[in-house]
Amino acid sequence: MADLTGKPGPNDALTDVAGLRVGHARVAAAHALTGTTVVLAPEGGAVAAVDVRGGGPGTRETDALDPRNLVQRTDAVVLTGGSAYGLDSASGVAGWLEERQRGFRIGPDPAQVVPVVPAACLFDLGRGGDWRARPDASTGRAAVVAAAGTDVGVPVEQGVVGAGTGAVVGGLKGGVGTASVRLASGVTVAALVVVNAAGSAVDPLTGVLYGEYLQGRVDYPAEEIHQEALGRVRAAREESGRRYAASVRPPLNTTLAVVATDAGLTRAQAQKLAGTAHDGFARALRPVHLLTDGDTVFALSTGAVPLLPGDQGPAFVEQLTAAAVNEVLAAGADTVTRAIVKAVRAASGVDGPGGIFPAYQDLYAAGP
Repeated sequence: MADLTGKPGPNDALTDVAGLRVGHARVAAAHALTGTTVVLAPEGGAVAAVDVRGGGPGTRETDALDPRNLVQRTDAVVLTGGSAYGLDSASGVAGWLEERQRGFRIGPDPAQVVPVVPAACLFDLGRGGDWRARPDASTGRAAVVAAAGTDVGVPVEQGVVGAGTGAVVGGLKGGVGTASVRLASGVTVAALVVVNAAGSAVDPLTGVLYGEYLQGRVDYPAEEIHQEALGRVRAAREESGRRYAASVRPPLNTTLAVVATDAGLTRAQAQKLAGTAHDGFARALRPVHLLTDGDTVFALSTGAVPLLPGDQGPAFVEQLTAAAVNEVLAAGADTVTRAIVKAVRAASGVDGPGGIFPAYQDLYAAGP
């Protein structure tokens, strides 16, 4: 990994960036396999940015995060299933924020705010068996209420939850994963990823998760276990195709992420963080950023920790700042890779009307 001196935070999760909270909500309808995840910033919001690399994105309010534009901070980021329909979940989050007078203030009355709630969606329509089951404003509200109801710094639930409820990666069940690192400088960098890729997270030659090659020691599964796993995935894909025949067939997907830090980044630096975090996708998913993916990374900076502690003086301050930012950028990509690995390992398999999606942990129960 790029940062050899850092160690995971106490929860190895996005909530190790102090002040951030995460909430999940699932659509409860019969034959629904979809949901929403909300990342709630502390009071006053966080510096935010976004970088979209996939060929089929579905987003809301992402233009507001351009460093050239007016809005400086945002109070929440929404990751949701339901394709473009699911973006309605952000309306529920915006309504909840307005009730608490949180948002971009536009008048003398504290209640005169417009919450800016960036959101991105992934494709999971029909995976539970019901094409019309998708998140709406009530799902988004449930997710932000869940986030607000947690204590600061608590662990984050992973696997088949929230926006990861209907996620699939390369024929396996995907889901939500999260990871963090605390750098030697004292800065914390963390990521939360919803893994729903058209590509695969598994090396077909070995059965090892691609992202684990970058994490030191790798335990290779026995060849017979690997071959059995490949056969089960092929059979599951064929059966899923039969069950899904009346619905959509192309491998429409999208992997979403929020990468966050307590380092004091400018909006331009946050946008760079969102961009380099996509390297974490490329290390753990192959192929990535396809036309049928809408891969999107949001970046958040709470600014609680200065990039350069103490008085550095005027000499070489630009070089010192660049070096400090580089550490954050490298850590962001690394935590995204680890979060993808954790998502795939945490996911549980699904067998329903919309298809069979086995879990990696079940296929390789005897290793690696």
